[in-house]
Amino acid sequence: MITSSCWTVTGHYLNTAAEDAFADIDKVFNLTGERITDDRFSDVIKVNIEGTNYYVKRYTSGGKGLRRYLGRSRIRAEWENMLLFHQLGVPAAKVVAYGEQKSFTMLKRGVLITEEVRNTLDLAEVVYRDVDFLKSKQWMNSVIEQVASAAKKLHTNGFVHNDLKWRNILVTQEEHPRIALIDCPGGSKPLFPFLERSIVKDLACLDKKAKYHLSKSERMRFYKFYTSSKVITPKMKKQIRHVLSFFEGRE
Repeated sequence: MITSSCWTVTGHYLNTAAEDAFADIDKVFNLTGERITDDRFSDVIKVNIEGTNYYVKRYTSGGKGLRRYLGRSRIRAEWENMLLFHQLGVPAAKVVAYGEQKSFTMLKRGVLITEEVRNTLDLAEVVYRDVDFLKSKQWMNSVIEQVASAAKKLHTNGFVHNDLKWRNILVTQEEHPRIALIDCPGGSKPLFPFLERSIVKDLACLDKKAKYHLSKSERMRFYKFYTSSKVITPKMKKQIRHVLSFFEGRE
């Protein structure tokens, strides 16, 4: 039994073919397309509407444990976080439509649809493929500064991603790259006593691959851009030590 339901197509997509294709949650759950991922809680398919690709993430459970019954569902958290990114000026995939159906407090179905960011690879794939752009210092510096800027905007506003890994950062494969964040169901605004540790976790997630693929000077460039500082203070050195040791014994 459905006791509550919500569905939104965002303003940019009203009166378009996308609005017709994603008119309501029933229509979205009947869509077929290229299957990207599939598990017992959710699936992701890619569909093409008039030459534009869209990623359709569909949930049939609110998450694991108490999250199934209490608080916001995993899919609601993801769409709210993606909308927040845009509100804060953090580059992210465009949100096309979202909504959920609940039976009392339990999620029955939920959806988030985003438009494909064209001509991109995630950062993990960029280094795996060893793309030619990696040889360009200008290209690398641009990506480093954009990622640092995005992280700074989130953290300055008290928000932490909680899964800020290279695979969740897209970058366009062009001379002047642009980044875009994706997949953030675990992001939140933690209470102040827990904020600093969560920020360290975000930075450690980024550095987990950076220490293997970036030079020390590039990693320091990221941190200086992130802190808007040319000089590393004792307080910053302490944070850097925490970042470097965060995953010790867990890799």
